[in-house]
Amino acid sequence: MKKFFRRHGGRGSYDLFSSYSHFLPGVGGLFGIFALFMLGALLGNILVLGLQFISPEFAKEYGIIISYPLMFIPAMLYASAKSRFDENFTPGFKMDSNNFGRFSGIQIAAIVIVATLATAFMTDAISSLMPPMPEWLEATMKELLHAPFWITLISVSVFAPLFEEWLCRGIVLRSLLTKYSPATAIIVSAVFFAIIHFNPWQAIPAFILGLLFGYVYYKTGSLKLTMLMHCANNTMAAVFSRIPAFEEAKSFIDVMNPWTYAGIFICSAAFVVAAIIVFAGIPHKEGNLGGCDKA
Repeated sequence: MKKFFRRHGGRGSYDLFSSYSHFLPGVGGLFGIFALFMLGALLGNILVLGLQFISPEFAKEYGIIISYPLMFIPAMLYASAKSRFDENFTPGFKMDSNNFGRFSGIQIAAIVIVATLATAFMTDAISSLMPPMPEWLEATMKELLHAPFWITLISVSVFAPLFEEWLCRGIVLRSLLTKYSPATAIIVSAVFFAIIHFNPWQAIPAFILGLLFGYVYYKTGSLKLTMLMHCANNTMAAVFSRIPAFEEAKSFIDVMNPWTYAGIFICSAAFVVAAIIVFAGIPHKEGNLGGCDKA
């Protein structure tokens, strides 16, 4: 565990994934990381297929929590080894910092949770404009969201925030910030975040949320915050999928009064704008990579 959680700064203060501080690949290296991610996805699918021959019921219920981490393990092992190799040759920047300006951790956490849920509500409007999912994809999504609730929560509220934020913000965005402008780095990392969702029905909302996650990470350097944001979004989706009124709904607008929907939409937009202004006011320390502290 020491590789991933290392004390820093003061009592009770930790940074996450500290063994990756010196892994800052260029564009070619990021393609390599994506290739390792795809290798992990292939290995995970092969494992689940094997489990289906042994116990179809076990594979159906537990396959996702077995295969999901495996998608990221090859990339994580390579990145950790490469970071240790580069430690004596290149400067590093911490994957997780706590640059919250004048705000406390609790205050900033409350702001990002509400901003995330507000953004998710607004992006839901896009879903109402998209064509229906193919039947096979809709069945796959329902199977995941209607697995035993604890399995769904582990998959979407624990594993997804942990591993996807490590990859998309901790590796991709942090690396891009060393070579490109913040705007370019945030947009490209959001595109990457969308791509790994593998279908447009998830990719488009993921891109929009990725812009918000990326901006928060750029300003604060806090992977904990983006994990929290990711967890809030996915948990909301998991909970609403269990509410009978939302099971067949394509969008919130299908189950809400139009005026109520419009009012919540306007309030959501106002809060997100206010949150962006708050984060814009957080200063960066000299020598840091945005909000990421020097390793």
